[in-house]
Amino acid sequence: MNAPQNPKIGLNALLTPDNCVMILIDHQPFQFAGVRSHDTQTVINNVVGLARAAKLFKVPTLLTTVLEERGGLLLKQLQDVFPEQKPINRTFINTWEDARVVEWVKKSGKKKIVMAALWTEICLAMPTIQALGEGYEVYIVTDASGGVSVEAHEVAVQRMVQAGAVPITWTVFASELQRDWARTDTVPGLAQMLVDHMGNVGTSFVWEQQLLNTPKST
Repeated sequence: MNAPQNPKIGLNALLTPDNCVMILIDHQPFQFAGVRSHDTQTVINNVVGLARAAKLFKVPTLLTTVLEERGGLLLKQLQDVFPEQKPINRTFINTWEDARVVEWVKKSGKKKIVMAALWTEICLAMPTIQALGEGYEVYIVTDASGGVSVEAHEVAVQRMVQAGAVPITWTVFASELQRDWARTDTVPGLAQMLVDHMGNVGTSFVWEQQLLNTPKST
C-alpha cells in the first residue's frame, strides 16, 4: 500500500499559473502606519511586485480591505495593478469569515491559496489558519506582509508554519510561475519586474543588457 503523498513535496507542491489563486489583504494606510517589522517602502515594493507577477501570469487575485472608510483605501500602487477591481471591504478582522471571500475561492476550484496581508499576526494568520483547517494549501508571502513588531511578525510566521502553511517570498512566487525561460511570452514582463522591484538584481540585469547591446569596437 502506497503512503499518502505529502502535499508539501514533489513537483505538485510548486505553484503554477493554473493551480493557485491569490488574496491580498488590508494593504491600507492605517495598517502601514503600524508596521514595524519591515521598512514600509520595502513592503510596498514587494506587494506591488507580487501583484504584478500574479497579473502577468493570469493568477486570479482578490483584493480586500477592512473598514476602508476609517483605515483608508487600498494602497494606490496596488490598486493600479488591478484598476478594474473594487476591493471587498469587510468588517470581519478574519478575512476567511467573510462569505464573499470564501465563495470567490470556492468558485475558482483551486486548492492552493497565496496570501499576503497587513498585519501578519492578525490579518494574515487568522485566514491562513482557518483555510488550512478547511483543507486548503496556503502559501504565505512573508516579505509582502508585515507586523507591528519583528517579534509579532516572526512569531506569526512560526504559528502559521506549525499549522501547515508554506512561507515564500514574492520573487519565489514569480519564479515558480515562470519555471522555464523557454516560456518566452512572460519573460519580458518578468524581466521588467526585476528591473522595477528587485534592486541590485534589476540594476545588474540592465547593465548586462547594456553590455549585450553595445557595439563591439573593431
